[in-house]
Amino acid sequence: MAAGAVRLWVRTEPFLEGVLPAPPPARLGPHYLRKTAAYARARAAEGCFPRLPWPRWRRIACGKLQLGRGLAWLYFELFRSLLPPDPPRSLARAEAEAACGSARELERERSKLSVDALPFLLFLYIQQLHKVSLRRSLIGEEWPSPRSKAPGLAGKAAGDNKNWNDQEHLAFVLSHLPDLLELLLEPEQLSASSHSTPSSRVSYEAVCALGFLIEGTVNKSGRVCPLQELALWQPCHDHNGYSEVSRTFLFSKLESWLRSCLTTNPFGMTACLRAGKKLAWAQQVEGTTRRAKVACNSPVVPGVLPMVIMSQVYKQTLAKSSDTLLGAQVRIHRCNESFIYLLSPLRCVTIEKCRSSTVVLGPVQGSVHVQACHSLRLIVVCHRLSLSATTACTFHILTPTQPLILSGNQAVSFAPFHTHYPMLEDHMAQVGLATLPNYWDSPVLVCGDSGDAAFRLLPPSDFHTFVIPFEMEGDTTETPGGLPQAYQRVLSQREQKVQLWQRAVKEAALTKDQRKKFQMLVENKFYEWLVETGNRQQLDSLVPPAAGSQQAAG
Repeated sequence: MAAGAVRLWVRTEPFLEGVLPAPPPARLGPHYLRKTAAYARARAAEGCFPRLPWPRWRRIACGKLQLGRGLAWLYFELFRSLLPPDPPRSLARAEAEAACGSARELERERSKLSVDALPFLLFLYIQQLHKVSLRRSLIGEEWPSPRSKAPGLAGKAAGDNKNWNDQEHLAFVLSHLPDLLELLLEPEQLSASSHSTPSSRVSYEAVCALGFLIEGTVNKSGRVCPLQELALWQPCHDHNGYSEVSRTFLFSKLESWLRSCLTTNPFGMTACLRAGKKLAWAQQVEGTTRRAKVACNSPVVPGVLPMVIMSQVYKQTLAKSSDTLLGAQVRIHRCNESFIYLLSPLRCVTIEKCRSSTVVLGPVQGSVHVQACHSLRLIVVCHRLSLSATTACTFHILTPTQPLILSGNQAVSFAPFHTHYPMLEDHMAQVGLATLPNYWDSPVLVCGDSGDAAFRLLPPSDFHTFVIPFEMEGDTTETPGGLPQAYQRVLSQREQKVQLWQRAVKEAALTKDQRKKFQMLVENKFYEWLVETGNRQQLDSLVPPAAGSQQAAG
């Protein structure tokens, strides 16, 4: 049949970037969300529908769903971050928020914001992706599950990281499709028990909203189309129950059509692992036995974000700034004792199960999530940072949102962003990130931890700047936004001590032999420090390989 030419899949972005990797509040379940939908529709005249302003959502979230005000704003702002990028508008909003002198002024500024109600309801519903199963918790499979295995680059199942697993996304949508569709129905199309009836019809606007989660193509044309465009294709009308008179779809036929057409995302992680292009970015370092595995989805299709997955970078320095990374979704997995530099504008980043490594990222337009890492140092400008199950990690960040501390974190340190590279400010402008507001020092505990055990602010006495050891074209010559006064004061004091020491050496009037012995002593001490800190490994790995062993960059 002609309708069989339509292929649908679940979009990656809402689940990857939009679902908090933690169990949702109980009142974000289907029952209460249907009540929320009915409440918003009934108050359309008051400005609750079809656009839902922040003050109206705050009232619903705090008064009806019993969410805290901070969590209500988190969901609202997180959904807005999934909208099509508009860097100039993001920069203008950041400027307006930074100019607010009080909490009241900030709330007045936020009151100007609104979201499309129907896609927002779907966004709230998919937070159930991490809902803890009572049956699983009784047998020890409670989230996060230490027994579940994360994927390698051999195409294994994604295990405990459901945000990256497109097969989990598909299974979730198929399992909850009736609830998702009922959430979009108008009140008169529902029974007394708020469920669909045999005659229920789904509006065209509701199908447009469902396009937030589903997209597809026709005849594998290579052009990705929104769901509503495919649903209106003439050969599909008999299968999805579309009526040109009422511009609605019969509920039962639409559900059946969606089920028959939905398949695994051809641009998701599974496809990237099985058929993606393998990239040879990292050079093999003498003495290492593991080879880094790096892949990207290929070919790149307009409208589909590039995806880059790297795993098992071991005792290496990996550095890249290229179009391959531009706007990419990046997953860094099981990297140990390494230095990773990805100096391009990125869409979102997940760092999992990495140990004793330093990761330096270009500006990240969306979220950076760090999970199950130990002794990681992350340096990044990003829209949002979230942490779960991390230990002894340090985060040097510049971010316009409060860092989210989820469950299982210990000995986490937050510090100001403290480096630069020549293209940094240009890259920040490309993704709509400014230097203010900056909430690096205001993390929020979302669930599971006590404040003292979860994090601290790095003491200024332990603070040092970080130098990115690569030459690039560009105009940025210092850390964007500067450093907080307490940290800058410590650096100035250290600089004064160095100047005093240099003056003392100069005034000592050493002989030529004495200067030579003194230089050898300093070099030996410096070498010992390089070995003790692990910086010798990084310096050694920065030496370019011989011309015959040069690998092509992806």
